[in-house]
Amino acid sequence: MNFLPSLPIFLAYTAASILLFATPGPDMSLFLSRTIGSGRAAGIASAMGANLGCIVHTFLAVFGISALIAASQTGFLVLKIVGAGYLLWLAVDALRHGSSLNVAAKQGTATSTARSFMMGVMVNLTNPKVVLFFITFLPQFITAGDPFIRQKLLFLGLYFVALSIPLSIATILVAERLVGWLKARPKVLRGIDFTFAGVFALFALKIAFTQGRS
Repeated sequence: MNFLPSLPIFLAYTAASILLFATPGPDMSLFLSRTIGSGRAAGIASAMGANLGCIVHTFLAVFGISALIAASQTGFLVLKIVGAGYLLWLAVDALRHGSSLNVAAKQGTATSTARSFMMGVMVNLTNPKVVLFFITFLPQFITAGDPFIRQKLLFLGLYFVALSIPLSIATILVAERLVGWLKARPKVLRGIDFTFAGVFALFALKIAFTQGRS
């Protein structure tokens, strides 16, 4: 099948993808905070939303739209402003509403899940680092001049998502086991609120200073 890379390249890409997943980013911070704040369903919903964002970026990279955005100073600036602003909003939201796990105040499951899903979508769609990831990381595993470059880019991007989904769910299930312990320790929870707020704010600053390719 022409869209499949050779076995050595496939294994190298798999290893690199797992390492990249384990590197903390805005999406991982989001679905962990959703898990602690609203439970497993909200955490998984935000992770699925983030992966949907990656699927969109995969198709944009395949058809060259991401490259155009990264090359355009105006387009990249707009994406940076939206992405950084959204993460700063998440930071403020973590401090205002927190993850107190107050069952009485918790929203209905459908509303909470839908909101978490859309937060996951937005945190990746508005992150220029994800744009750069898909237009700089994926091509490293494709030979220059390959006649099937689009097919292989599509396969590698979708495979990254397929690999990330079970890893995300496993991470969420581990985090969920901590919820019962955290419920009895509100001071620890408030510390987590400040931690997540700081992480989101830090990622917002990183995104604000992300440079497009020259």
